[in-house]
Amino acid sequence: MQSGSGQNRLPGVTIFFLWILTNLYVRMKQYATILATLGLAISFGNHNADACTNLIAAKGATADGSVMMTYSADSHNLYGSLHHSPAGKHPKGATRKVYEWDTNKYLGEIPEAPETYNVIGNMNEHQLVIGESTWGGREELADTTGQAKIDYGSLIYITLERARNAREAIDIMADLVEKHGYASEGESFTIADKNEVWVMEMIGKGAEKGAVWVAVRIPDNAITGHANEPRIRKVDWKDKENVRHSKDVISFARKRGYYQGKDEDFSFADAYAEHDAATRRGCDARVWSYFRRFNKEADKYYDWCAGKSDEPMPLYIVPDRKVSLAELQDAMRDHFEGTPFEMTSDVGAGPYHVPYRWRPMEYEVDGKKYCMERAIATQQTGWSYVSQSRDWLPDPVGGVLWFGTDDTNTSVYMPIYCGVTEVPAELGPGDINTLSLDANFWVNNIVANQAYNRYDQMIPDIRKVQGSLEKAFRESRPATEQILTELVNNNQKEAYTAAVNAEAAAVAKNATDAYRDLAGYLFVKFMDGNRKKTDEQGNFLRTPEGIPAYPEFPGYDKTYYENIVKSTGDHFLIK
Repeated sequence: MQSGSGQNRLPGVTIFFLWILTNLYVRMKQYATILATLGLAISFGNHNADACTNLIAAKGATADGSVMMTYSADSHNLYGSLHHSPAGKHPKGATRKVYEWDTNKYLGEIPEAPETYNVIGNMNEHQLVIGESTWGGREELADTTGQAKIDYGSLIYITLERARNAREAIDIMADLVEKHGYASEGESFTIADKNEVWVMEMIGKGAEKGAVWVAVRIPDNAITGHANEPRIRKVDWKDKENVRHSKDVISFARKRGYYQGKDEDFSFADAYAEHDAATRRGCDARVWSYFRRFNKEADKYYDWCAGKSDEPMPLYIVPDRKVSLAELQDAMRDHFEGTPFEMTSDVGAGPYHVPYRWRPMEYEVDGKKYCMERAIATQQTGWSYVSQSRDWLPDPVGGVLWFGTDDTNTSVYMPIYCGVTEVPAELGPGDINTLSLDANFWVNNIVANQAYNRYDQMIPDIRKVQGSLEKAFRESRPATEQILTELVNNNQKEAYTAAVNAEAAAVAKNATDAYRDLAGYLFVKFMDGNRKKTDEQGNFLRTPEGIPAYPEFPGYDKTYYENIVKSTGDHFLIK
């Protein structure tokens, strides 16, 4: 499911250029005006996603004591929109139709719960959050009954509708696949509430109904992550408080010939999946890059990720310092900076040091196979989030989903509270074949796809707008949450709902409008391979006579010119 090419998005950029040239929609503003007005506009008062990454920090490992996790839904065919299912009461005998999340294929009906909770994105009204990453595993364990009704995506959203905390969620997920069958591949789930966070790994049973699974509670002082590789190995099966599992998780592996050792040495990850050098580098390396940001000892796990050692990286580590919200947002923008996997200096980065590689991820030269790096930040992300669940605030205020669309590196994380009941228009449904300049997903793509061509020249301008928006969003939370807390504590439910819906709408519009302006600004500034001169605020310079200042010619980097000479000799030599 990692097939396709980031270049498929380029026609959208071409359409955008035509749109600018014909003046159908552009609202060009001075760059300084964009930055100056960001803080005012946001104040409270005035599918096929298998190449995903989850980064996790338990409450004792975070700067503010919140439980935090991230999720990027990475797919070449996934549109970035915000999911919503409203709370409801359901009569006895009511049923719920199930559609496969990746394909929208109808899988069947299951009994509906008497009561379901409000779900916005991947968080419900009780601050419960669930994310995932797919790892496939043993192909023969894919469902062959033809009767399974629960795929991994439906499992997430049905559980969010029914569970109030992480432990309830694990029980419900296990019950759903046992009763209705599991229709997906091997999967890792992150299940977080306001007090704790668990990693649950699951795979089907082939011709048998249901799934085998194991879940481990992450210690409060630890961080962890998973990225398309199962990570749960040897555990203490006697620790009923922190380890849960299906009753046949070991016996089924024995029956299928996947494991022959002692129960206490059993490894779920090694029994149900294989871990070659390619998968370690493309998957576990993303978690390692996160670990090394917060623990100076984590560099020693490089050998595992590089295929130089068979000593696995641990499921979790204790960070050297507390993880902040801003740092976790920044971790989602990682391209292996500062590591041997760094992506901006090899020949594949080109003359503009682009930390992206188009698919496919493997290629062959002279009969040998080689790989492209797969970083956390990638071009084909549909949407992502960084969640906060906080036990010192009432649930409607404590749960906030910092939601963004498209590439995590260039998108803006917008605060969406778990009590939101209306999806902002800019974050509504769409598809990747239908351009809309009112959609957050599309304007983010236009910005990102321009940067993919001249990355090191454009990314500073993107960071200015992105950073200003996110800083203002974060700094406005205390005042916003004081108001929201008062409304909740005074039982003003309607006022609270109106407030969070209005703020979500304002935030989404502000971020979308700012990036639409940024897209136009980048196009004008870097037109025709030039770079127009600007002042420190980003305003385009003019001559004393009032005409645009003559542009700069930034050209290419030194390596680019050297490679030309190496490959052509004296062909271009000036004699």
